[in-house]
Amino acid sequence: MPKLIVVNGPPGVGKTTVCRDLYRRLDGVVWLDGDWCWLMHPWDFSAKNKEMVFENIVFLLRNYLLNGSFGYIVFCWVIPDEAIIRRILGRLTGTEYALLRVTLTCSEEALRARMRQDGRDDAGIHRSIALLPRYQDMDTRQIDTTGLTAGEAVDRIMVMLGE
Repeated sequence: MPKLIVVNGPPGVGKTTVCRDLYRRLDGVVWLDGDWCWLMHPWDFSAKNKEMVFENIVFLLRNYLLNGSFGYIVFCWVIPDEAIIRRILGRLTGTEYALLRVTLTCSEEALRARMRQDGRDDAGIHRSIALLPRYQDMDTRQIDTTGLTAGEAVDRIMVMLGE
């Protein structure tokens, strides 16, 4: 049975970096970053596009799970609300998988520093910091990445997977 590993957290916390490292460490793995489904120019956060992105994510996750070639499906996305992940998982009925949900968090100071290092603007930094409290009570395994390297965060995920 494949393992679906959902990694969420605010923008700038390190989801892509951690998932890229996790992807490289596992065998029989496919990786979907939800942000890839939003790569459009100009960026249009309309209701029509939000629904399209959601449908594309569900379509890809379902096909990866049903393929049979993958032991691991790594999916990362911001997902600041339990309703979003429940909606995604609810659409995966008829598929068998073991689920691991991991939230990456960090201190405001670390988030600000990481986002500045990535060249993000002040408005984006403030939006991301404002999202931090929304992740505290999620039904996930939490990893505070404040003092961790990406590799150390992956080590913790590997332990959670029993690897």
